[in-house]
Amino acid sequence: MKALVIDDEQNILDILEILLSEYSIEMDRASTVEEGNKLIKKNIYDIAFLDLRLPDGSGLEVLKRLKKKYPKTEVVIITAYASPETAVEALKLGAFDYITKPFDINEIRLIVRNLKEKIELEKKLQEKEKETFDEFIGETPHIRQIKEIIKKIAPYDINVLILGESGTGKEIVARTIHKLSKRKNKPFITFNCATLPPDLLESELFGYKKGAFTGANTDKKGLIEEANGGILFLDEIGEMPIQLQAKLLRFLEEGVIRPLGSTKEIKVDVRVISATNRNLEEEIKKGNFREDLYYRLATIVIELPPLRERKEDIPLLVKHILKELEKKYKKKIEKISPDFMNYLYSLEYKGNIRELRNILEKAVIFAEDGEIKLNNAFINIPLNSIYVDDPYKEFAIKKFPEKLDLKFVLNSIEKAFIKKAMEKAKGKKIKAAEILGLTFREFRYRYDKYFKENDE
Repeated sequence: MKALVIDDEQNILDILEILLSEYSIEMDRASTVEEGNKLIKKNIYDIAFLDLRLPDGSGLEVLKRLKKKYPKTEVVIITAYASPETAVEALKLGAFDYITKPFDINEIRLIVRNLKEKIELEKKLQEKEKETFDEFIGETPHIRQIKEIIKKIAPYDINVLILGESGTGKEIVARTIHKLSKRKNKPFITFNCATLPPDLLESELFGYKKGAFTGANTDKKGLIEEANGGILFLDEIGEMPIQLQAKLLRFLEEGVIRPLGSTKEIKVDVRVISATNRNLEEEIKKGNFREDLYYRLATIVIELPPLRERKEDIPLLVKHILKELEKKYKKKIEKISPDFMNYLYSLEYKGNIRELRNILEKAVIFAEDGEIKLNNAFINIPLNSIYVDDPYKEFAIKKFPEKLDLKFVLNSIEKAFIKKAMEKAKGKKIKAAEILGLTFREFRYRYDKYFKENDE
């Protein structure tokens, strides 16, 4: 744990250093706002003690800057010029406490002890949350909101409907709910409703008795009974045949099932989480999905955003997926080229996280010397078209993305022109330079920038 103390009185700095060392807290010291700001740029602090009046400014200004950059840093304001107004302002800006000089040594000890306990507890909770959401990766506001919803609903036996495009991580959310629920030590059974024809779907879910149909040579438990005490995850619930939906509804309402060929009902205790990439409200209007079943399944609805709407999470997802792939292929990835990361940001991700994983898997296989580069051998890069009817006319942009890296785009265009010029010049650099209106030296510099590695 590390602390920053900014005070222009040497004896205060010495006293606080001794007190903090009693709790094994390292301390950096500064006597001015300027010195403190330099330390804040270089270090992350758990605790900060700031004098209100400093030779070159106010401790409140440092408090604002510190809280903006590191919101979790706990700040204590110390001053010989106490007033109710400054105390209220300091607390509004996020200070943990406000103490006056001369202060009681034991009062400081109590504050330091309380702060250390608070910070250690928060770190333990963060680690626990990290373990809980070890598969559900993301820190964008929408994903953080979903994590909060999961934490709130997981302990209660309510049914959950997860909506989202294919590959957005619906099963991961279901598993996370199971992990946080009181059923975490009971079965988690998954079933994709789109994988079997209607006649087999019923027997798979509800089970059957011996002799129920041709080929039923023994009794077989259904997946609902297998999930007894735990959670049943029904993926692609929108694909369930309408005739089977009534039987599923009765199970949800009464908690009983009747296997095919049986005259007896079996009582079961199962929490159901379902998922779909369909718009079930539209399916209800079309007559493909029962409205009463929808409301039974959708006590809580969680909608997962597609990856193209949360591209800020791509670095976190890449880091997480690469860890798994490094183990799988026994390869260590030390570096990812900027071109490759720009390529990842440029994609629309119709296949979402599943598509990202597929790209990274190929990238790891083709990686050399621990580095992932943009490689046409394993990536089918969709190319932009550039039409130059008249080199002296301006360019018209027909389609413009929401966000782009202009430097990357300009480099890509320059690279394409150099490549085309070399083709027209049949590999002769002097001729290619003439085509592009460049001196040979200018052309060689640009050519080496993009193609030197290929020539070596």
